[in-house]
Order: sequence, then C-alpha cells, then structure tokens
Amino acid sequence: MKQAAAQLLQKQLQGKSYRSRMNEVCSPYYDPDFDSLPERIYGPACRVDIDNESLEDCTIVTIDSVKKQGLLLEVVQALTDLNLTISKVFQVKDELGNKVTDQRVINYIQQAIGSNSLTSLTAKARPSSDSQPGEPKAIEMTGKDRPGLFSEISAALADLGCNIIEAHAWSHNARLACVAHISDQSADTPIDDHRLHAIEDHLTTVLRATTSKSAENPNQQEAKPAGLPKGELSTTTRVERRLHQLMLSGRDFDRPPEQTRSPTPGSDSDDEERKSSVVSIESCVEKGYSIVTIQCKDRRRLMFDTVCTLTDLQYVIFHASVDSCEGYAYQEYFIRHADGCALNTEGEKDRVIKCLEAAIERRVCEGVRLELCAYNRVGLLSDITRLLRENGLAVDRADVATKGEKSVNAFYVRDISGNNVDLDFIKSMKREMGAIDLSVMKETTNSQPASNERPKLSIGEILKFQIERLSNGFIAIK
Repeated sequence: MKQAAAQLLQKQLQGKSYRSRMNEVCSPYYDPDFDSLPERIYGPACRVDIDNESLEDCTIVTIDSVKKQGLLLEVVQALTDLNLTISKVFQVKDELGNKVTDQRVINYIQQAIGSNSLTSLTAKARPSSDSQPGEPKAIEMTGKDRPGLFSEISAALADLGCNIIEAHAWSHNARLACVAHISDQSADTPIDDHRLHAIEDHLTTVLRATTSKSAENPNQQEAKPAGLPKGELSTTTRVERRLHQLMLSGRDFDRPPEQTRSPTPGSDSDDEERKSSVVSIESCVEKGYSIVTIQCKDRRRLMFDTVCTLTDLQYVIFHASVDSCEGYAYQEYFIRHADGCALNTEGEKDRVIKCLEAAIERRVCEGVRLELCAYNRVGLLSDITRLLRENGLAVDRADVATKGEKSVNAFYVRDISGNNVDLDFIKSMKREMGAIDLSVMKETTNSQPASNERPKLSIGEILKFQIERLSNGFIAIK
C-alpha cells in the first residue's frame, strides 16, 4: 500500500516538472530586435538633413518621414526647445540671428526628430512607475485671475512648507493658468500622496476665494496633479503646451465683459496688437480642406503656439506654409478635423478663429520685464511677489527656475491701476528686496515691425511668395 502511494506521488511530481518545462518552452517570446525590423528593411522611419550651404543667412532643416499624425508639432517643438527662430518651413536661425553651426545643436536636432529617437521619445513620454524618494511633484492650477493671485498662490505654498523648484504662469483675458514643480522644504521628507491632496485642496480654496458658486464652473478653478508624463517638466515647450491646454479648457478665448471698460493709458498697445492680428478661414472644396490664414506681428515661438492650438483642437495639418516679412508673419495651414471633415459651419470657424487669436495674444505681455536672481530658499517667491503686489504691480506672466543654489525669476508686470510702470520706482524696490540681483527691461514679447502699418506687398512680391510656397516653401505633412 505504501509502495503504491509512493509511486503515485512520484508520478505527480514528474507531471508537475513536465508541465513546468512545457511552460518554459511554450511561453511567448518577444524578440527585442522586432521593433527595429521595419527600419532595417526599409531604412530609417525619419531622415533629418541639416543644410548650411544653400542659403547665406539661415539653416535649412529637411525632414523625410513616414506618415505620422502630429509630426509637425514634434518638429516645431524640438526646434523651439533650442530657442531657434523659424522664418519659413523649415528655415531656422539661432538666438543671435545666425546659422546653426554648433555641432552639438545639430546632433540634438537629428536625435530629437530623427529615427534614432522615435522609440526613445515614446518611451520617455510614458509615465514611470518608479518614484524616487523626495522627487518633486508637479501640480497645475487654473482659475479666474485677480490682482495678486499669483502672490497668494506663492504664499500658500510657502505656508505649507513647499519649495518651488520650477513654475510657469500665464494670465490672459481674466484667466490664470500655472504649472508648478514643488518639493518639501526638507530634502529628506518626500511629499506623499496624502499631503499632496491636502496641498491641492488648500490651493483650490485660494483659487475660489472671491468667486460665487453660481458664477464660475468649479472644475475651471482648481489645483490638481499636472497633466504631464513624468520627466517632461524640464522641457519648457511641454509645459507651455500644457498651459495652452489649460487656457483653452478655461475658455480664455471668450473675452470677459469687464474688458469693455474705458481705455487706459496702457491699453492702447494691446488694442493695436489685437487689431493687427488677422485670422481667416476659407474652404477648399475641391480637396476637402479648410485653409487657415494667420497674419500678425512676428515674434518668437509664434508657430509653436498656433500649431499647438490646432493640434489640441483635434485638427490634422496636411500642408503648412510660413513666411516673415519686415516683422510681420504670414502662416497658412490646410487642415481637416480628426474625423476627416473640413470646417463646415460658421460657428466652428468662428471658434477656431477665436482660439487662434487667443493663442497669439497669450504670450504678448505689454509692460515691464523683471529678471531677479537670488539664493533659493523656502518663501523666496512669496516674498518677491508680495512686494510687487504691495507696490501696485500685477504679474501677467511668470517663469521661475532653479539653477543650482540660485533661483532665477522672470516676471512681466503691469500697474494695477492701468498707468504706465515707473521704471525708477521699480529700481528703488531693490532696497526692499535685499540681496537680490534685479534687472529691469522695458520691452514686450513680440517683435515690433519697423512701422506701425502692416507691410504692403507688391503684386510681384505676392506672386513670388505664392510660387515659393508651391515649390520649396510648401511642406506636406503626410
């Protein structure tokens, strides 16, 4: 009897061992070289050529790629990350207006756009499940703007013991959008999820402080985790695209009634800026496209802003043409909706026009730019913005970054009462700020043309532009 039981047990163990071996043999096998098989057969999915010989004053970037939705945005975003100016598609210059000759920059362009980075960029964009101890947390805030709101947000974070590593804030048409990267004031204590929720709830209370429940949608005034995959906050263009999305969701393209008030000394330039921006949409019935035409004052990152908006509105760009003349920009996009349809109704066209006009205006800040640099500490940003608020200055736009032990801050400020900002008065504020390096510049974010009037092209110049657009200045986004 015992011998029979022993034989049965031995057969069961042999059966388990056999099944285990079969599972090892028959389990799915994934060849790591499979992803690169199409590239090895057909060549690179995307080729990037840098030409510094054809033109004397700019570098030509040529991209030969397979069909891929959103490719134009990826290319524009990569070039914008390097602070390159796009004068045509794709003729670029560096910050000094020269050709791109730095081999490190050229290599980055080829790696960021080329086939070697397509897989790595996709992997980089995936949220990582590995969270490092003490890793900074990203939060985003949207709400109805009011004088001193950015200062209130900074003070709230300081009171909660949070150190602001990086922050970007935009204000437009009485709306505020902000993305901040925060950490605990103690490097050894990470911000856990429970505390992060408490911080978000407190900031949401600050955002809704002066708004009645019936006046504003609560979902448009809140603080929550930033809608960015991990590891992308260091890329400024990705943060700026998220700011565009937050402003778009907050409907900043609808101008608030209070902006119909009587003009102030500082509002004339804003009105002139809006009048000088012309967005129109025509239909190309033969091809089934809608043709979006944009004419406005040229400035840095203009193409990035317009392409971002069209992409976030779920429109596919099939062809694009960009030109710049005497400080004025001319852009033309052939688009369809993601479902393959063109813009058929006047209401849809009007909405796209308003959204593009808002995208052009968001980055245009009339006023004074302040650059401040100081040793970083908890509450530094709160102290600076409080001082600005107490002296009657409102922050229209802010960019805060940490470089080593120092905090580098850039603010675009205006007088709350609508008067011109007194530069001497701002410089006198340095005594109150203490050990802070302060730089004051009276400038705007847009490039002013030589004259206030829009440049008028002759018939020959118009014909020349159209021929160039149909030949080498016209890029197809397949």
